[in-house]
Parts: sequence; structure tokens; C-alpha cells
Amino acid sequence: MLVRATESNGVVTLTLNRPEARNALNLELMRALREAVERVASTPNVRVLILAGEGRSFCAGMDLKGVAADPVVMGSMLTELAETTLALRNVHCPTIAAVQGAAIGGGCGLMVVCDFAVTHADAKLGYPEVDLGISPAVVAPWLVRKIGAGRARAMLLMGGTMSGQAGLDAGLVTHLVAAELVQSTAVELAQRLITGGPKALAATKKWLNELDESYNREVVLQGARLSAEQIRSEEAQSRIRDRLKGV
Repeated sequence: MLVRATESNGVVTLTLNRPEARNALNLELMRALREAVERVASTPNVRVLILAGEGRSFCAGMDLKGVAADPVVMGSMLTELAETTLALRNVHCPTIAAVQGAAIGGGCGLMVVCDFAVTHADAKLGYPEVDLGISPAVVAPWLVRKIGAGRARAMLLMGGTMSGQAGLDAGLVTHLVAAELVQSTAVELAQRLITGGPKALAATKKWLNELDESYNREVVLQGARLSAEQIRSEEAQSRIRDRLKGV
């Protein structure tokens, strides 16, 4: 089971369950996650959604081995990532990312699309796509909405990664706790959110999404197409091959 779903008192936790690959995003995992989020969206009595990762990483980003093997498949993967972020953003209830380990590239995109993100000071976060000759166009709209256009521009063009503490300072993270408290803090936050009126929370979230144009599907899907075009380039393929040789 690539995405494990558990429920307790109106709180659903979706756990990425590919720990042997650090929860790297392949097509199957992304489809499973989107379908799981869509099931939550169709269940009105779900009050909070927690997104978590099994093992030592939250999500290590795109599965580079899959990209190198078949860059055409990457187009489908990027479209699926775009659809997954849209589904996660537009679910009716508050969402929390419980980031116990690395959240890189698309994994960091899943983190910032959530309403809240809980992590620890030593977690590894960021968008190193340009270092691999890839454009982070899919996640760019969500990062701009999260931290503003200027800060997002600098972060995405610079590439690289940062610590959880730096992520808090940059506005990527909402709650910074000790590493062993990430999951329990996410649950405590969910319990706090449940005290709010469910209709009021849903209406507020819907309005916030309208204000920041989170419903604009085309700009996210356009980002997927741009990234797919770039990743098929010789520059990207060469850098990915070089990276894989060092794995």
C-alpha cells in the first residue's frame, strides 16, 4: 500500500509508504496519493487531514531513476503532481504536513501546499531542481503563494536545500519542534483545529483559496508542461545521469 490511510475522531492521516525509496514520488505513488486526497474531499465528516511520510524522510522528491529511464513518463508524473497539489489545496478541511525528515523538490511542494507544516530544526528542505537542470515550475505557484514572489524567486533560482530552522525563518514552516515531537505536535494541532466550526473552517479556506487564486488549475498544469519540456533536455538528462552515478 503506497499510501496508508488512518482515521481517528475526524482526523485522517495519509502516510506516504515507500520508505525504501525515501518516499520518492513515482507515478504510482502520486496517483495513490491523489486518489486518497480525493476520497477525503468527498467525505464531509473529515475535520483535518495530516500528510506524513513513513521512515526517515517525508518525501525525497521525484524518483530520479524513473526520470532517467523514461523522460516521457516524467510528463505524466509532473501532471500527476500538479493534480495532486491542486486536490490537496482544495480539500474542504485544514491540512497539516508532518515533516519528520527530508522534504525535497516535489516533496517540499507537498509540504507548502498544506495549510500548516510541522518539522524540526535539522530537517532538510528545499528546491534543488535547477542544480539538476530541471525547472521547479510545478511547485512555483504554491511557493509564491506561501512566501511571496520575491522570496520565492530567490529561493527557486538559488536551488540547494536548507535546514528546518531556515525553512521556518523563510516562511515555509509554521511549527518547529524537537524531531521526536513532530508527529504528536501535528496531532495536537489537528485537535486544536477540530474545536473550530467545520462549516466556518471550510468557508474560510474556500475564501482564502479564492483570494490567492489557488483554484487556478491552468497555471499549475502549465508549470507541469514547462517542467516536462525542460527535463527532456540534454542538460537535465546529463545532470541526472551524473547524480545517479553518485548514488
